Amino acid sequence: MMIKKAKLALCAGVALAAATPALAQDRCPIPTGEGSYADLVALYTEFRNWRDDIAIVGEISDSAEWQGIEDWSDQAVERRRRTIAEMLDRIQTLDVAAWPREQQAEYLAVRATLDEQNFLLNVSKPWERDPGFYVDRMLGVTFADLSVNGDDRALLRRQLQGIPVLVEQAKRNLDNMAADYADLALHNLENADGVGHGHPFREVPPAGVIGWYDDMLARADANSDLRADIINARVAVVDFRDWLTEQRPRITADAGVGEENFNWYLEHVKLMPYSARDIILLGERELQRLWSMHAIERNRNRNLPELQPAANAAEYQRRIEETDRRVREFIVNENFISIPPYINELDTNVPWIVRPQGRNFWEEVQYRDPAPDHIHAVIPGHRYDGVVERNNTHPIRGHLTDGARVEGWGVYLEEAMQRAGYFDDMPRSRELIDIFGIFRAARVPADVWLQLNEMNVDQVIRYWRERVPYLDENVARVDAEIYLRRPPGYGLGYTVGMIQMQQLVADAKRLQGEDFDLMAFHDDFMARGRLPLSVLRWEITGIDDEVCQFWDRDPLP
Repeated sequence: MMIKKAKLALCAGVALAAATPALAQDRCPIPTGEGSYADLVALYTEFRNWRDDIAIVGEISDSAEWQGIEDWSDQAVERRRRTIAEMLDRIQTLDVAAWPREQQAEYLAVRATLDEQNFLLNVSKPWERDPGFYVDRMLGVTFADLSVNGDDRALLRRQLQGIPVLVEQAKRNLDNMAADYADLALHNLENADGVGHGHPFREVPPAGVIGWYDDMLARADANSDLRADIINARVAVVDFRDWLTEQRPRITADAGVGEENFNWYLEHVKLMPYSARDIILLGERELQRLWSMHAIERNRNRNLPELQPAANAAEYQRRIEETDRRVREFIVNENFISIPPYINELDTNVPWIVRPQGRNFWEEVQYRDPAPDHIHAVIPGHRYDGVVERNNTHPIRGHLTDGARVEGWGVYLEEAMQRAGYFDDMPRSRELIDIFGIFRAARVPADVWLQLNEMNVDQVIRYWRERVPYLDENVARVDAEIYLRRPPGYGLGYTVGMIQMQQLVADAKRLQGEDFDLMAFHDDFMARGRLPLSVLRWEITGIDDEVCQFWDRDPLP
């Protein structure tokens, strides 16, 4: 890798050695102020409260004065910018050099979290660039239970009454819209996403956000006191659709943040030791590796029958239950990871749905064998991971979540469980693991190209569908939208996080030799929380060849 040679020179001579108490300040520019570790905890707690202390969507005060839906007026944005700048100034005044390594690791993770907000406020600016920022907020209220009473019903009414105000706020603020963002918002206003991410199940999915207001109106009794508010909210949403359609011919801006900003984000927020170009190379190499492995696996299994999807919901449920039982037994019996007593039933990520147009990508895999997604997203993946975090009482590690740590762990598990032997008697299921990995790897360069404005959403969809078996247009579009509109770089976190996770396991095994215990390692890893993987690698192994560069914080480009 060619990134940041000047900064890496600070770490020259640091061998891959056994753990040390903390980084030496003479090698790395660690703050040497006066603040204590308790001040870091207090600052992070203050940040979390500030971040979460935002008006509920559609909330109107008792005096009927609009309080703002996450008020993104110019004045409110400037207040936020001043607050986060002040917090970043304060975090630089702490005496971090005097702390033990575990606390130094938490410092880097907290500062990265502050810088993520800093980047959102000063570079991403979704409130002025992305109409979907408001469309998302228009949608959520439509899923409400209309039978609620008392304070809950009053809140629902205020939320509905807030939608017209939200639309007017959107029209005022959206003065720098990006073309991809506008097209995605218009699509979502009028069309079902074809996936149903977070939507209540409907046999015939409503036609976009506007369709969900129709669904809500159909659920309201003829004499319901909410009908007028639902109708007024729908009128406002249609008006926003019409306004955005009128604006669209004049919208030409790119959606990505650009290479200089993205490289800053990778270093200061993702805490990754790679540039954008490095990451493209990593993703393309992993995509080639997995396709070659898939070709070999397919040849190996050439005389075996293909896996068939479950025929009905009952059969699919039996497959899920058997997979859950088998995975739980395997990870304990094979010394892979322990199951804490608070880990109970964790459900599944992919429900049974019969779609007129046929199965989507996730269903093509999951209905054949639930194991790939169950391992990644249920146990010992995301749902297991999330419950462990909720049971972590640490004031920082129990609340801080890095996306690449979460997704990297999930993708790491897919191939790790395969190598551990879970799929030894399931040869065709090994092919599904390959397909999952292929999709994760294909996301990596495309995620970067979106942020560098070298591809748009339509081009990314074509790129993916040419390379990923079973991938349908709906899942491809939804994923492209997620990874363009989420904080930059989320899509690359799956495969790059896996690479970082594999690096950590390799380092730990090499340092511990025959004393290395996989279950003990995984349990310790989980107990440390969801900090960025480069930081966890340093904390666990003492190897500081990556983290040294992160101490020298550059201003935003």
